[in-house]
Amino acid sequence: MSLDILNTAISRRRFLQVSGATGAAAAAGAGLEGVIGQPVPKAMAASAESKTVVTKNVCNQCPARCGIDVYTTDGRVYAIYGSLESPISNGKLCPKGYLGAYFLYDPDRFRGPMKRTNPKKGRDEDPKFVQISWDEALKTVADRLNALRDKGESHRFAILEGRGWGASDAGLHGTFGALYGSPNVAIGHSATCADASKKAKLLLDGNYSYNAYDYANTNYMLIFGASFLDAYRPYNNNLQVWGHIRTKSPKTKVTAVDTHLNTTLAAADRALLIKPGTDGALALAIAHVILTAGLWDRNFVGDFKDGVNHFKVGEATLKPEDFNEKWTKGLIEWWNVELKDRTPKWAAGITTIPERDIVAVARELATTRPAMVLFERGPTAHSNGVYNGMAIHSLNALIGSMYAEGGLMSQMGVPYGKLPVRADDYMDDYAKSDDRKKHPRIDLVKQEWLMASNQSQAVAGNHLAGKPYKLDTILFYMTAPIYSAPEARKWEEALQSMYVIDTSPFPGETAMFADLVLPDHTYLERLQDAPTYPFQGWPMTTLRVPAVKPLHDTKVYGDVLIEIGKRIKGPMSEYYRKLGNTENLIRHLAKGFAENPGTNGVNSFESWKEKGCWYRKPYLWRQVHGEFFEWDGAGYKKPMTPEDVKKKLLKTASGKFEFKASYVQDNEKYAAYINKHLGVPIERVGFPQWVAPKFYGGGDLHLNTPKLALQAEGRAGNVPHATTIAQPVVGGRRTIYLEIHPEAARKRGIRDGDRVRIKSEVGSVEAIARHYQGVRPDVVVLPNILGHWAQGRWARQNRLPTGSASELIVNKSEPISGLAMYYATKVTVQRA
Repeated sequence: MSLDILNTAISRRRFLQVSGATGAAAAAGAGLEGVIGQPVPKAMAASAESKTVVTKNVCNQCPARCGIDVYTTDGRVYAIYGSLESPISNGKLCPKGYLGAYFLYDPDRFRGPMKRTNPKKGRDEDPKFVQISWDEALKTVADRLNALRDKGESHRFAILEGRGWGASDAGLHGTFGALYGSPNVAIGHSATCADASKKAKLLLDGNYSYNAYDYANTNYMLIFGASFLDAYRPYNNNLQVWGHIRTKSPKTKVTAVDTHLNTTLAAADRALLIKPGTDGALALAIAHVILTAGLWDRNFVGDFKDGVNHFKVGEATLKPEDFNEKWTKGLIEWWNVELKDRTPKWAAGITTIPERDIVAVARELATTRPAMVLFERGPTAHSNGVYNGMAIHSLNALIGSMYAEGGLMSQMGVPYGKLPVRADDYMDDYAKSDDRKKHPRIDLVKQEWLMASNQSQAVAGNHLAGKPYKLDTILFYMTAPIYSAPEARKWEEALQSMYVIDTSPFPGETAMFADLVLPDHTYLERLQDAPTYPFQGWPMTTLRVPAVKPLHDTKVYGDVLIEIGKRIKGPMSEYYRKLGNTENLIRHLAKGFAENPGTNGVNSFESWKEKGCWYRKPYLWRQVHGEFFEWDGAGYKKPMTPEDVKKKLLKTASGKFEFKASYVQDNEKYAAYINKHLGVPIERVGFPQWVAPKFYGGGDLHLNTPKLALQAEGRAGNVPHATTIAQPVVGGRRTIYLEIHPEAARKRGIRDGDRVRIKSEVGSVEAIARHYQGVRPDVVVLPNILGHWAQGRWARQNRLPTGSASELIVNKSEPISGLAMYYATKVTVQRA
């Protein structure tokens, strides 16, 4: 039974009966005082007339897009549960999902627009913020942007965006940049996220995107550096899926690869602790075994014309014409130039994974159908990241999991309606002029970074060097580089010579350097669309509906940008006046559902608001035993032509999965670029291959800075309940420990519980050492959760470690994707 967010009211008495909230609240109150370190106010008694209303919303604490039911009584949020309407939540939430009210009622939130009155900037400088009106704040921004445009310097304005949500927030940036005339609106966060995995897939299967996965139907999972039970998206649904796949018959078998024993490895059937940056070598050896043992999927890949397996160790004289490839291209060439010598023995010497384990995993993966291989930043945040990713993703082709049941697929888009106004009709001569085109992006994407999509981590250094120019004004949305970017302290220097606008509701480190704060609503106060990250392939989008009226004088970010646009000189202002506001935009998006009603009946804005999500099942395409079919309304029965497959699924030049990637092999500029930066011979650039990783920092221990379940994308530092259980594997409570192997600790005279100094060539941080045999002896682990010097009262109290782990990370980037090499830094550790 669905709940109408506009009309449904539940008596408080009934709510307490069904939720058991009375006992829970009493228990929470008793223990909360010890958590937050101050007296807990008594709960207000509800009147007899009190009503509890349930509102559909979407959790904001990670990218999963979990639908939530927000319970409010007398205008105050009392509980948050997973929504039964959401295919991601299914009525459930992860541990942090229930903590949303902490963000709403954070006592340290900005109360309204804030103007800096202290011209000095620094960690020890009080910004001396004073609250101003929205009219003054918006006029201040518009005046600066108009002045830049009048001088022909609009390129000196930049927006840096973090993980935006949809068309009503980050989706507005492209149009704003085009109308205003800046190539720097917006520079995305993908280069500090996981761009190398997307680039690897683009080269091989033609899709620049993350994959969706059919976890429920797989019988084998091989996981490389993706913390499935710690932080991998969608985390909440992963927990649910895990319960299913590990109890079904046959049980899904799991092998997990990482540099330390996290929750995922602890729960897997086989845990492989690999030497950092060598995942590609392991994947290549697995491919070698699959081929030499004759275990590849012949229906998808093809076979030798004579039916005899000619893949023999070291044999490099195979002829492509002797093999009939079906949905792959370049297999024989790949074997001849790379795979023939990539034996398990060779890989064992590089990865430190025993040869017998490599062989066992390869055989299990290829014989336990259906199977899948997934990976994320663990293998790719290295100098060889894209090639690691290519080697790993190639396994999905060899075992025939591409678009198969129990395999992986591409995510379908949402059929949104058109906006009420066309941006092209409001481009003035200034925005269209050739003069605008001569200014490169501040991050030098497509210049120094020929193949990258973003290089947000380069902005601070480029600005300081005036290369290609200095920025005048920068606006941050959903990103906090002073805390999370590599060489974070460089941002502190850079922001001293820019006019800084922050839009976070919270007083984080970046906000402390802001000249102006335009605080967003918290997510429980927003109206905002949020299409799903790749999930199960079929299209889905969610809707945040405000559960309460804004507590303070804040404004949803999309409306802030629209209001600034209305104040820019020329036709741009008319465009934004006609666009109106984000609610009008979202209503027009929802018109697309009239012609494409959801499986759940959503066909309008009002029904979207009622259900909280729109989705349309099933996924439209399926590969079955090497043949592709399209859903015909009753089943996967409509055969697809090779042209259909190329257009909709395998979007490479050949319409096949390319082991010899034409995207780079047939592009002279790309091939020369890769040769220059990675030393790969030009004739080999398109093949998944072993490229040895490089490391920086001057230390002798590899630094791993993983995400954990309660991290909340770095925003949980001021949430007491989250920080008290932040690091459960080694008992981190209001302290994040440095995980160090006892052997490595003894060599350095470090006892369990000692305060230690972790140092690289770019920074140092102090923390408490925790001996942990689950980490490799050549690796130390410092999750980047605490170490705030701003963000709020509780965040500042939790000062161990003494700084963000990002302060230690050397700012180097993988050449092809531009991904920040978060795991390529080596540090020294000694007693403090």
